[in-house]
Amino acid sequence: MLSIPDILLEALRAAVLITGLVVIMMMMIESLNIGSGGRFFQRLQGSRFGQIVVSALLGWIPGCMGGFASVSLFSHGMISFGALVAMLIATAGDEAFVMLTLFPGKALLISGLTLAVGILAGVLIDYVAPRLGIKPFALKACGEMHLHEEDVPHAHEGGHKHKRSFSWKRAILFGGTAIYIVALALGLLGEGDEEPSHGFNLLSEEWMNLVFAGLSVVMLGVAVFGSDHFVEEHLWHHVIARHVPKIFAWTFGVLVLLGFVTEIFDIEGWISANVPLMILLATLIGIIPESGPHLIFVTLFASGVLPAPVLIASCISQDGHASLPLLAESKGAFLRAKAVNCVAALIVGFASWALLM
Repeated sequence: MLSIPDILLEALRAAVLITGLVVIMMMMIESLNIGSGGRFFQRLQGSRFGQIVVSALLGWIPGCMGGFASVSLFSHGMISFGALVAMLIATAGDEAFVMLTLFPGKALLISGLTLAVGILAGVLIDYVAPRLGIKPFALKACGEMHLHEEDVPHAHEGGHKHKRSFSWKRAILFGGTAIYIVALALGLLGEGDEEPSHGFNLLSEEWMNLVFAGLSVVMLGVAVFGSDHFVEEHLWHHVIARHVPKIFAWTFGVLVLLGFVTEIFDIEGWISANVPLMILLATLIGIIPESGPHLIFVTLFASGVLPAPVLIASCISQDGHASLPLLAESKGAFLRAKAVNCVAALIVGFASWALLM
C-alpha cells in the first residue's frame, strides 16, 4: 500500500511525462498548420458527401484546430449539419494526444472506428434531415483557427522565416524542451524503484520515451529557428499558455484521485461488474463541452482497468471543447448535435460490449 507522498509523487511524474508529450505533439500540429499557410484546413467545399468526409477527417486530427475549422465552416453555411455532427463524433479533442501517447496502436483503432461512425452518422442525418425540418444554422465565425497574416506570406518559403530575437518566451521553450529531452532519455519520468501499484504503469515501453525524445529534438529546432511571431503567438499563447495548465491540472488531479480510490476500493472489479452503467456514465459525461472529464476514462483504459466499449462510448460522445463556439452561438444546434452524439455513443458502446462479452 502506497503512502500519500508516494501517490502524489507517482501522479506528479506521470502528469509531467504525459503533459510534455502532449505539448510536443500539439506544437507539431501547430507547425504543420502554419507551415502549410493554413492550406492543411482548406479546400473543404464540394459535394455533400465530400463535406461529411472532410469534416470528419478534420475532427479526426488531434487537438482543437480541425474542430474549430468545421464549426466555423458550418457557421458560414459552407458545410451541412451532418458534416458538423460527423466532426463532433470523430473528434476526441486534446485527449486524442493523450491516447496517442499512452496507447498509440489502440488509439488509432478507436479513432478509426469513431471516424467511420461519424461519417455514417453524417450521411444518415443529411439524408433524413430535410424530412425532419433540420436546416443549417447561420452562425458567425468562431475565429479560432489561429492563422494570422504574418504566417501566410512565409508558408511558401519552407518555414517561419521572419524576425527572430532571443526573448524570455523563446528561452523558456528552449530550456524546458531541452530539460524534458534529458529527463526522457534518462528515464527520470518513469516509474520509481518501488513496485507500481494500481496498474498505472502508463508508459512502460522504453522505446516510446526514446521516440518522443526524438520528436522533442525536432521541436527544439523549431523553438530555435521559428519566427518571433510563431514562437510567441502560436507556441506560447496558443499551446503553452492555453493548454498546458489545463492538461497538467486535469492529468495530475485524475491520477491523484484514481490513486486514492484504488487504495480504498476494488475499482477494477466494480467496473467489470457494471459495464452498462459505465457506458451510460461515459456518454453523459461526454455532453460536457470541455477537455478534461474524458481523461478519466482514458487513464483507466491505459491502466487496464476500463473495458474498451466504455472508452469508445466516451470518445464518440465527447468532443473536447470543439463545440464551445457552437454552444455560444446556438444552443439549439449544440443540443441537436449532442443528442445525435449520445445516441451514436450508446448504440456503438453497447454493440461493442455485446460483441466482446
